[in-house]
Amino acid sequence: KLFFKTCPPTRRVLLENAWLYILATFIVLWIVVWLYRDSVEIEDFANKYVFVTGSDTGFGNLLCKKLDRKGFRVLAGCLTEKGADDLKRVAGPYLKTVLLDVTSQGSIEKAMEWTKKEVGDKGLWGLVNNAGRSLPMGPSEWMKVEDFHSTLKVNMNGVIAMTMTFLPLIKQARGRVVNVASVLGRVAANGGGYCISKFAVESFSDCLRRDIHYFGIKVCIIEPGFFKTAVTSLEPLERELHRLWNQLSPEVKASYGDKYLDKYIKIQRLIMNAICDSDLNKVTNCMEHALTAAHPRTRYSAGWDAKLIWIPLSYMPSFVVDIALKLVLPRPSKSV
Repeated sequence: KLFFKTCPPTRRVLLENAWLYILATFIVLWIVVWLYRDSVEIEDFANKYVFVTGSDTGFGNLLCKKLDRKGFRVLAGCLTEKGADDLKRVAGPYLKTVLLDVTSQGSIEKAMEWTKKEVGDKGLWGLVNNAGRSLPMGPSEWMKVEDFHSTLKVNMNGVIAMTMTFLPLIKQARGRVVNVASVLGRVAANGGGYCISKFAVESFSDCLRRDIHYFGIKVCIIEPGFFKTAVTSLEPLERELHRLWNQLSPEVKASYGDKYLDKYIKIQRLIMNAICDSDLNKVTNCMEHALTAAHPRTRYSAGWDAKLIWIPLSYMPSFVVDIALKLVLPRPSKSV
């Protein structure tokens, strides 16, 4: 106390606020170190093999082209012959395709044996579980059990089956597993299998990462917001909503009211048109970083809506999300 009293006022202020300067310095240094680590890339892309599922269109198709230009040996899993042919036509000689249905264990094992021959003793550097489907999506009561299963078979079971089947090749290369989840794996905003499956991808990825990091394997999760792809196309979404509505019993339809379907479709159109981003590079840049960074991130959020709406919402109490959705979605005519 005597020391502080005898100090000049300016020095006294500096001493009293010393902890603030120390904290600010620590934060700045932490940011600089983080940015440096985040920018460090691996080497020798030409000797690294990456398998991408769902490469016919969308994120997977664009990622394959980018990795091919970067020098990776790309192994593209395509659902259709047309998708495979179209991709090969615009890619270099080192990109190879294989037909793959992630809902079929036989198809997955066949693709794994083909991959094993392609990679040889190098192993598989990266597995990008990108294949997915979103429909049917709508009010939960409108779904039948098989409507849930049709999505879960691709988005959840497919990711698990692909990862577990290809894991020995990834372990051989001390490589990466990159799982494409969604912001709807953080906030359950729709009924149907999509949100359920993406929550499962998040959970599976976390468990896998904690179990296999001992072997030098990295597991990364991509959480895209809403982007203009086949998954968010309005025409099939509306067609599925009409199908779901038409399979309801008269009693259930009456509880929602005749105008509910039209109101629900209008809300979906408004949301999709307002927030869907056309720049798919925002997602594939995250995937590319997860494969090329020496220190990849655990999670990547892609898109302005992911960063400003969905991720912040995921940290809020459940009642906040409940109220937000209640304000946005139409109200059934016989609600209480």
